[in-house]
Amino acid sequence: MTIRLTLDRSGRIVIPKVLREEMNLGPGDTLLLESEGAEITLRPFRQEALLKKEKGVWVYQGSAADLLIPEFIDAQRQERLQQLALVSE
Repeated sequence: MTIRLTLDRSGRIVIPKVLREEMNLGPGDTLLLESEGAEITLRPFRQEALLKKEKGVWVYQGSAADLLIPEFIDAQRQERLQQLALVSE
């Protein structure tokens, strides 16, 4: 798609609505501007999602945290079991 744009007095351009919708751009989105010679390229800057759905389950894709997740899960599980034991007495 080629669109002719005009800079305003402050050097700004407006990205046409049809292109914003096509690229899923909205207020507050960040764009990367690259220039090489006489070419200027704008690309949406989107961080890679940390969650990804695999076989119907959301899986964390980020790096490991300092927390020991299995220990945290075990502690939460024990806490819930104790609460259930108190309720059933």
